[in-house]
Amino acid sequence: MELKFLLTFGVDGPEHYDDYYRLMADAAAQAEKRGLQLVLKPHGGVCAASAELQRCLDKVGHPNFKLWFDAGNIIYYTGRDPLKELDPIARHVTGFCAKDCPGPKGEVMSQLGTGKVDFKAVFAKLKAAGFNGPIMVEGVKVGATAAETTANARANREYLEKVLGAVRV
Repeated sequence: MELKFLLTFGVDGPEHYDDYYRLMADAAAQAEKRGLQLVLKPHGGVCAASAELQRCLDKVGHPNFKLWFDAGNIIYYTGRDPLKELDPIARHVTGFCAKDCPGPKGEVMSQLGTGKVDFKAVFAKLKAAGFNGPIMVEGVKVGATAAETTANARANREYLEKVLGAVRV
């Protein structure tokens, strides 16, 4: 299948954090043997925002364990500013999930640029940190028809192309 990344979301309960760190250290080592990179995506709990993500990196302590940043999830789970949350961890980001969010627990199946994520600023910060990884579009507004949903997906792609083009300048 030519996979390059294995994505994990962490755990919610603090009573499971230490087991999670140990499991990820073992998984990162095993993934590396198979030419895969293990990446953690912010998703509340043990990986809610930058402090928790950095703690995961420190506790796992394996160079094959990196981050897949999701600015929309930072807003969804914590209400924090994803741009500020990116500062201390940007150098560890190897992939990006493009998803917008209007606020905590807000709708994430939406169009890029309609929520609180400042994609241009986030991508500029990632570029400054040396990011050159994949971008996965996770959310799209589901339309009343397949054609409408397809048009929304196309609009999200075009939005990203425009934002990325502006960052290259």
